[in-house]
Amino acid sequence: MDRRTRICILIIVIGLANFLAYAVVYMSVGGDAMNGFVRALTAADGRTDLHYYLVRHGEDFEVSRGVWIYSAVHSISIWVTVGAVLLSMLTLARDRIISSMRSGIVRGRTFITILATVVTLISVVITIWFLLHMIRQLTSPAAGPP
Repeated sequence: MDRRTRICILIIVIGLANFLAYAVVYMSVGGDAMNGFVRALTAADGRTDLHYYLVRHGEDFEVSRGVWIYSAVHSISIWVTVGAVLLSMLTLARDRIISSMRSGIVRGRTFITILATVVTLISVVITIWFLLHMIRQLTSPAAGPP
């Protein structure tokens, strides 16, 4: 097995492990931060406290700041690993795709380039979108009662 193949298989295993860990944590805590929110509540003494919520089946429930941040970061990491896994699978299938798409409108190398570009763009855009959502929630929490 060559070095490229070993690296691709390692990336696929890491990506699958990350997805499995995400699924287990999601089931354990009952939701994820990307579906939840942060709310600033003002106490009777005028002090403002931040409260962190996840959403489970349409119901919000409060969690600690650490759980909320972990959930948000893990949600973001899913898109990075999904992109990496898809690109690794494409790399492993590259020779077969090139050899089977020698004639036609789109040749194999062009198809691989287009597909790799689309996968990369989608992964990067969703990762940035989730990251900005997390930052927005932490820096500008909603005010008032949930």
